[in-house]
Amino acid sequence: MNSLLTLMGTTGTSSAGTTGSMATSLITFALIIVIMYFLIIRPQRKKDKEAKDMISSVAKGDKVVTIGGIHGTVVAVREKTIVLKVDDNARIEFTKGAISSVVSKKGAAKPSTKKKAKAEAVAAKEEKSELIEDKESTESSDKKNK
Repeated sequence: MNSLLTLMGTTGTSSAGTTGSMATSLITFALIIVIMYFLIIRPQRKKDKEAKDMISSVAKGDKVVTIGGIHGTVVAVREKTIVLKVDDNARIEFTKGAISSVVSKKGAAKPSTKKKAKAEAVAAKEEKSELIEDKESTESSDKKNK
């Protein structure tokens, strides 16, 4: 009987080895779940929230693109649908979920970028320094002429 147990690889003292192996397996499984959360679930939730906010903020006069690629201007916003003006006489009704992106908002001013604002500030500063230099050079030439 003893030889049968040794052939099967089971002994009465091997329970400590299996708990260590089980703990390692559980830690590995938990680590995989955490990695999946940060790589897949969390970014998808963020993307869904942004899409929901974009759809809820659509107003009359906005230019939008549907999932099917149709470009149009929002004419009416209803509870679950949006009416788009596609052509002069063509109006199409879509569900709000069919809006893929908002191209431009009605009445929204185009924000100037930081680079553009910085370039404008540098250009104004250079122009001011050129005016000062011109003024100083004309004053010095006037003093020489006197």
